[in-house]
Amino acid sequence: MTSLTDGQVAELRATVRGQVIARGDSEYDTARRVFNAMIDRRPALIVRCTGAADVMASVRFAREGGLVVSVRSGGHGVAGLAVCDDGLVIDLSGMKTMRIDPRRRVARCDPGLTLAEFDRETEAFGLATTMGTISMTGITGLTLGGGLGWLMGKHGLACDNLISADVVTAEGKLLVASEEENADLFWALRGGGGNFGVVTSLEFWLYDQGPVFAGLVAHAITDCAAALGFLRDFARSAPDELALMGAVLTLPDGLTITGLAGCYSGDVKKGERVLLPLRSFGKPLVDQFQVMPYTAFQRVMDWWAEPGKQHYWRSGFLKELPDNTLGVLAKYGANKAIRRSAFGVEFPGGKASKIAPDATAFVHRKAKYNFLLLGSWDDAAGNAAGMKWVNDFWEEMKPSIGEGVYVNYLGADEPAERVKGAYGANYVRLQAVKAKYDPENFFRMNQNIRTGKAA
Repeated sequence: MTSLTDGQVAELRATVRGQVIARGDSEYDTARRVFNAMIDRRPALIVRCTGAADVMASVRFAREGGLVVSVRSGGHGVAGLAVCDDGLVIDLSGMKTMRIDPRRRVARCDPGLTLAEFDRETEAFGLATTMGTISMTGITGLTLGGGLGWLMGKHGLACDNLISADVVTAEGKLLVASEEENADLFWALRGGGGNFGVVTSLEFWLYDQGPVFAGLVAHAITDCAAALGFLRDFARSAPDELALMGAVLTLPDGLTITGLAGCYSGDVKKGERVLLPLRSFGKPLVDQFQVMPYTAFQRVMDWWAEPGKQHYWRSGFLKELPDNTLGVLAKYGANKAIRRSAFGVEFPGGKASKIAPDATAFVHRKAKYNFLLLGSWDDAAGNAAGMKWVNDFWEEMKPSIGEGVYVNYLGADEPAERVKGAYGANYVRLQAVKAKYDPENFFRMNQNIRTGKAA
């Protein structure tokens, strides 16, 4: 940053329509914050872009000034890679235009939309597509990493429903990526993260979606192993319309529970019948399953994901979920160091699992269990105790963890082998796309794919 003059910054301000925020500006500290308060990076400049032209100008300015670039859409990623030290943040969060074509069932979206904003628009037309499980998540980062969500069994992942994307490359040029144009880039965008450029527009397929039969049954923490074991067995015969998740978390009233959650996205009367065994198992403390709008269920976990908290996560796809692993889950669920901390087990399946592993960059099509260990606490005073609980828990889970990991759940400073594990057998092909579109690794504030000169 010391090489930049006031004149250069003034020139950037005159070039872009959006706001340019520098150190010392009144909005600087607010603009550099992300979801995870553990991230405290101080960029030189933040450009709040209004469109693709601002992005192109920002990329060119950063290249000419030798600045590191990070890209922010939702800013929800736990690794905090949306913001960089001493470089330039290309902030897309204010770009929120969305257009629905109900006849074609297609949505054209700006990159700054959150899931809640996306779902609100599609719901007005009785439509939806797969979009995560926390409504404040940004649609762009979610989709580029794959996009697990409550509708994935019925419609595939978010990335499976991407039709096209506009992308600003490392050269500052705007390309269209689709099956017809730059097909190699389109393949890589669907699971390869932000390695290849800045996505400035996305187009998705939509589907008819009415109310869902969804909710959660809560069991005592002492019944954790039995409840999660039942869910494991129940999931083996679940229809494609049913997405499931098991979790241990502490409710706002202070009670720690084992929760068995599900969302049936087909006919609600059939969903009630399908979920009856789950609701009848054991002695639930509460049964919250009911008919509700899909968008209402998308918001049920938002209270836990409050921005401004400290987050330290570990994650991986489980090879299996045997009884001894259930015992480890129960042990740490009953002995949480900090009440906000939690863990979840997602059960990918259905249509998402029937797509070939090399059809998109998202390779983990056959994974049966996705384990997410969610260390979370109010402030930095909890770091020592919280991180110890996470790391001790992770060590005991390691025998059950496979080589793969969902890229959107990777934390900061992950070792290279973990990052490669996120891309799996598609890594070499991704390296080739990276070498073509970003040979100098200009876009490196991500779960980085390195190749040749970029290494």
